[in-house]
Amino acid sequence: MRGYYAILDATPEMLDLAASTALQAHAGRLLAARPCCLQLRAKAATARALEAAARVLLPLCRAAGVPFCVNDRLDVALVVGADVVHLGQDDLPLADAQRVRAAAGRPDMLIGFSTHNPAQAAAAAAGGADYIGFGPVFGTRSKANPDPTVGLEALAEVCRAVAVPVVAIGGITLEAVPAVVRAGASAAALIAAIDGAPDPHAAGRAVAAAFAVGA
Repeated sequence: MRGYYAILDATPEMLDLAASTALQAHAGRLLAARPCCLQLRAKAATARALEAAARVLLPLCRAAGVPFCVNDRLDVALVVGADVVHLGQDDLPLADAQRVRAAAGRPDMLIGFSTHNPAQAAAAAAGGADYIGFGPVFGTRSKANPDPTVGLEALAEVCRAVAVPVVAIGGITLEAVPAVVRAGASAAALIAAIDGAPDPHAAGRAVAAAFAVGA
């Protein structure tokens, strides 16, 4: 889990699969940058809509050789055969998710866990998360009620303290990526900086290149 961690923040229009190809087109732009993972994020979606979108995206990720992640919903991730599920502090507890994963016969599926302070990060790493998200490193507008900003110093502290990959999240701009690399993060998740770039493909490649240089 290293480099550019792509997040497809699906809008209601993208999830209207019968009326639009926007979901596939957006995924294609993100996958062209060869991210280390593509996460489907759709906070307001029903489980049915999330599953339908996941079934569209999974073969695209397979063709690109990019692991596919479902955000929040372990049930949907298991049903569609996703490679990764990413859970938050208000989702299914990590220990329960691990038990469900084992019962489903999917020990290969990675479980990522979002954390927002060093104590949460340490607990998730000790509890068996395969990787953790940590942030928001900077102020973010991609969440309705974001957690307090943690900053680069706390990111560096967590990267030194835990033995699992750390994906930096929250408000990261293209200009800030080198600092995130220097802090020790394994990957960076960007949404607005990629979606709003004149050339999303080039922006994603720039993020990946920064981590390659810092390896």
